[in-house]
Amino acid sequence: MLDFEKIRTRAAKRKGGDAALKSLLGPIPDNAAVAKIPDDRILSTMAERVFAAGFVWRVIEQKWPGFEEAFLHFEPKRLLFQPDDFWHDLTADKRIVRNPQKIKSVRDNAAFVERVSKEHGGFGKFLAEWPADDQVGLAAYLAKHGSRLGGNTGQYLLRWLEWDAFVISADMAAALRDAGLDIAESPTSKRDLDKIQAQLNQWAAKTGLPRRHISRILAMSIGENHSVETLSAYAGD
Repeated sequence: MLDFEKIRTRAAKRKGGDAALKSLLGPIPDNAAVAKIPDDRILSTMAERVFAAGFVWRVIEQKWPGFEEAFLHFEPKRLLFQPDDFWHDLTADKRIVRNPQKIKSVRDNAAFVERVSKEHGGFGKFLAEWPADDQVGLAAYLAKHGSRLGGNTGQYLLRWLEWDAFVISADMAAALRDAGLDIAESPTSKRDLDKIQAQLNQWAAKTGLPRRHISRILAMSIGENHSVETLSAYAGD
């Protein structure tokens, strides 16, 4: 495998120097702090990531105050008490994106959040206690037990909650392949995901960098060289 310092140096050169690269990495995530996030904010973030998937993110962000009102500020217990008519009426509610499948996912994820919260004393506490070196396992759990939380949606959910998450974007995967990791061009198999996890764990241990930062450095080291201004205005990889 290519030494990570060489990858970081290449990314910095592409972005105009170390200071510019550092400005694009975002804050250092704190998994322990995730324990303090209330369940309604967890569910709200889940819903936002689900509705944003395959859609223009900025549109979802602009409409989000309407989503908060329509979904009763995403309080799981309150949502779970609502009758079927409440959920049916949402499919015609102009305050939100009227996608029946994604609306249903909010109801399903409210039950998911409530169930896990009861078991662990809060959904945020459950996330905070999950080992930081096993994002692949956590993502698999979210995909299996949640609704529409698989793939990159689950990865972005963790990142939006400030859990130390990597996101396997096309550029990030390309950078790993370029560095010598034997994975598919679009790595989705458990074998490939485990390889990615192991490699990021190794680099995290060696460099002291959070996996979030390693992920972003990889993505910025290859592919189209977007400007610092463009990347600063974009929330993901």
